[in-house]
Amino acid sequence: MSFFGAALERALFITAEAGDGLVIIVAGEAHVDPIAEDCAGLEEKDRERIVLIPEPMAKNTAPAIACALLYISRLFPEKDRKILVLTSDHIIEPIQVFKSDADTGSEIAGDDKLLVFGITPERPETGYGYIEAGEAIRAGKVFKSAAFHEKPDLQRAEKYLAAKNFYWNSGMFAFSLKFMLAEFGRNSPEVINPFTELKAPREENYKIRKGLNDSGGIRVLENWEGLPGAYEKARAISFDYAIAEKCNSAAVVKADFSWIDVGSWDEYARLKKQGGAEVFGNKEALDSCYVDSGIPVALCGVEDLIVVVRDGAILISKKGKTQGIKEIVEEIKTKGRTELF
Repeated sequence: MSFFGAALERALFITAEAGDGLVIIVAGEAHVDPIAEDCAGLEEKDRERIVLIPEPMAKNTAPAIACALLYISRLFPEKDRKILVLTSDHIIEPIQVFKSDADTGSEIAGDDKLLVFGITPERPETGYGYIEAGEAIRAGKVFKSAAFHEKPDLQRAEKYLAAKNFYWNSGMFAFSLKFMLAEFGRNSPEVINPFTELKAPREENYKIRKGLNDSGGIRVLENWEGLPGAYEKARAISFDYAIAEKCNSAAVVKADFSWIDVGSWDEYARLKKQGGAEVFGNKEALDSCYVDSGIPVALCGVEDLIVVVRDGAILISKKGKTQGIKEIVEEIKTKGRTELF
């Protein structure tokens, strides 16, 4: 199962008991066909609850969430909704424990709060943001958020680990629709305002996209009038920066489920053994380096490297430093070398 397929399974499982529980997927145009293929094998009753909204352009997570909020508000103009934001690059187990924590999050979110799922840190990780927990709302489980903290250096990460009241920010959130629309209006109108011009989509705006074997179609909102213009105007910014760090009513649920973020090559290398073709080198290099390549790779006199060779492009990074790839991606975009993606 793909990472996306696992995330979709979680979303369907959590919302199964709600009679009109929708699973809304916001993804890039390039991902529409793979998503349709992942959905093709689902039961019809599950596929009927899925709506895919293709993004006209990538603008980070805040516009994606704003887009989904306006979609929901147009479908249910007189009704408040509980919303759970999930990402597709996490490994979460077991699903029953995750649902229990999600139910807790939904309950707390109903009290006009932004609920963040916090992960108990296992190491002084410098690749994640942190949440500082304050006063307890439910002893040992739910806390007011004292502050959000940027990705720290190693010394600060070690202090966070020792303090025992800092959690990794999982990037998963729960909130009510009306509360979050108000938060966007207060804290990031430059993100939400362009989307408020969108009207409720008409039935003809949806297309059924099927899998490769012409089976198991899902609804794709392909022609939502005004969406490209809204994305063009919306500020590109993450939800953390746009909303979470500015919210005065944030709370954190201490997660009881196991969680791995595979959004970086460091985490991927922790999970996987060497991938692809042969790797040559001395024992120190082979034991400490991770290589994912379609061609043979030789390592000499190096340690703690991640080496990825894909489609003629090569990535070489020191372990623990792959978060810096984001800066390189921006440089590649600036130089117009998008074919490297």
